[in-house]
Amino acid sequence: MTIDYHDIITIEPGKRSGKPCIRGLRITVYDVLSWLAEGMSRDEIIDDFPELSNDDITACLLFAADRERRSITIKAL
Repeated sequence: MTIDYHDIITIEPGKRSGKPCIRGLRITVYDVLSWLAEGMSRDEIIDDFPELSNDDITACLLFAADRERRSITIKAL
């Protein structure tokens, strides 16, 4: 099953300063990526935030990968 992060990641101007969030919750993509980078496992994240699912975490990773793919590099002069 392929996950389409567009169905999970939401951006609302009045919520968390317009940062990408998960399904309209107040948990941002940044939050999830930070927890993963700090060494938390998916199960630990879901234990702490039972409103999240494995698909939500995967959607955060897909969103970040897509954003990185779309970024551009500007050479310094």
